[in-house]
Amino acid sequence: MMLAQEAVNESGRLVTLVLFGLMVAATLGITVWASRRSYSAADFHSGGRGFSPLQNGLAIGSDYMSAASFLGIAGLIALAGYDGFLYSIGFLVAWLVALLLVAELLRNSGRYTMGDVLSYRMQQRPVRTAAAVSTLTVSIFYLLAQMVGAGALIALLLGIQEGQTFLGMDADTAKIVGIVVVGLLMTVYVTIGGMKGTTWVQIVKAVILMSGAALLTVLTLSLYGFNLGALMSDAADASGQGAAFLEPGLRYGIEVAGDPVQTMWNKLDLVSLGMALVLGTAGLPHILIRFYTVPDSQSARKSVNWGIGLIGTFYLMTLVLGFGAAALVGREAITAQNAAGNTAAPQLAETVGQAVGGNLAGSVLLALIASAAFAAILSTVAGLVIASSSSLAHDFYNSVLRKGKAPGREEVRVAKLSALGIGAVAIVLAIFAQSLNVAFLVALAFAIAASANLPTLLLSLFWKRFNTAGAVAGIYGGLISAVGLVFFSPVVSGSETALIPTADFAWFPMPNPALVSVPLGLLCAVVGTFMSKERDFDKFAMLQVRALTGAGAEKASDH
Repeated sequence: MMLAQEAVNESGRLVTLVLFGLMVAATLGITVWASRRSYSAADFHSGGRGFSPLQNGLAIGSDYMSAASFLGIAGLIALAGYDGFLYSIGFLVAWLVALLLVAELLRNSGRYTMGDVLSYRMQQRPVRTAAAVSTLTVSIFYLLAQMVGAGALIALLLGIQEGQTFLGMDADTAKIVGIVVVGLLMTVYVTIGGMKGTTWVQIVKAVILMSGAALLTVLTLSLYGFNLGALMSDAADASGQGAAFLEPGLRYGIEVAGDPVQTMWNKLDLVSLGMALVLGTAGLPHILIRFYTVPDSQSARKSVNWGIGLIGTFYLMTLVLGFGAAALVGREAITAQNAAGNTAAPQLAETVGQAVGGNLAGSVLLALIASAAFAAILSTVAGLVIASSSSLAHDFYNSVLRKGKAPGREEVRVAKLSALGIGAVAIVLAIFAQSLNVAFLVALAFAIAASANLPTLLLSLFWKRFNTAGAVAGIYGGLISAVGLVFFSPVVSGSETALIPTADFAWFPMPNPALVSVPLGLLCAVVGTFMSKERDFDKFAMLQVRALTGAGAEKASDH
């Protein structure tokens, strides 16, 4: 029996490696194909603005449905029930902000980056420098989360437990290999394919991830005769929490008996998390640059609509996957494999596959879902790298250092060198950051985007009095307050689950800083504006015309 089980494990590993190899080969082929159709700076930064709303909607969904989203939310639902689904709701509602306030206006007003819009009616150098710093900071935190997740996923998929080896690698070595492989691949995608190659990789990944999630959802529901109520009832029973598993309060907004102050902070932290998720999406650099890859603002709006439909369907499926994992895999098995529940979806795939077709089917389905998760990591990190490299090359190098005089070919060369540098830094940081909480890194990225990027972006588009001092103060104020509050929160010290459990310098009571850092970022922007006498109402009027009509959008960043 043991020998048979080992044979199944080996066949599962072989299937996993073959699927990984095919996926990597396919995506590299797409990248090379796209590189032969990239000739200009517009091709590299925005894919020549030639993608249809459906294609861009798939890429938007792909950017957003990261591995942290797919694996993390399914795990949260499996462990926290109703409260885990709050993440899905927050992520989905966030797109209404992007749709109604940002997508069309940004596409009409800018050219390649967020800095184009912020600097149009202001002094170029300080504003573009601040935009590049914010873009790089958000992207690095998000990158680390994806790459740390990639390392853990590789070790899980190859079935390497503590004390075991595979191809001469122990679990820790396999995690490092996973991080390095992801880092190298994302750098290749960006430096060779640019935005065209990255977008096509994201489109393919969206199809793979949606297909894998749909297959697993259908198979899970089939075990319950497609009765979602029966599945949720079983999940509640298996969770050990009973009916409380299907009600709010297990993870967020927890009421502490006899401690009204802590209860208040717990409830405020839930509000703070919601603010970060809802407002942060419309300020994420790798999401904002997607609005420049379509021909016009109408296409930008339509692509967001496609993205909302895709993402909404995906998060509904995570509801089934999360409750399915709780019911069929069980809390103990999930937490034994990964305390945060990040492996709940792959574990569900293996369990469902075994129930439907035996051990080999379980190994094959596990490999399919794992490959989909790995594809999610690759496309998301590629999107983050191209957002960062474009901002460094376009906002900082060309506009700040070269004062807008660098030719397009030179700007593209700098962007590719920036991608190599960002990839190298991300690999090194991720190797040393393997012990960090992935959810913390993602939440911090959203909080910074909500605090630093979105307020200044909206004020630039809608407030006539807004000026350079306000934009710089808003970006740096939001950035420093979000990072600073998290540093002095229970996430970093003062608790058993903190990053530094042996220290205690936590004075900020909430893990999520957005409730304070977003108003602080906005306040800094307003105060900075009134402390400066700079005004240019004519430029604001021109920006409004451009934002509402798209007139002259191609040259918006040349001023």
